[in-house]
Amino acid sequence: MLLYEFGSIAVSRAGHDKGEVFVILKSDTEYVYLMDGINRTFEKPKRKNIKHVQCVHYADENLAEKYANREKISNDDIKRAIKLYKNRKT
Repeated sequence: MLLYEFGSIAVSRAGHDKGEVFVILKSDTEYVYLMDGINRTFEKPKRKNIKHVQCVHYADENLAEKYANREKISNDDIKRAIKLYKNRKT
């Protein structure tokens, strides 16, 4: 089973946002809560069925470190993590 944990990058596989990249905020047995820092912020994440998301096994170390140290995470940090993933991918 894949681990959907905070800070991991995920790509939407279904819906109107198909192909978009998100950062996982949290997950439960059936849903993941996604954010992109622009439309879906830290304060208002998108709830999506786990079957419609593909985890890409990449996490931003800076974001994970802030979370571990219980520092405030801003939407700019989320946008930065997604940008770093996209730049790394191409």
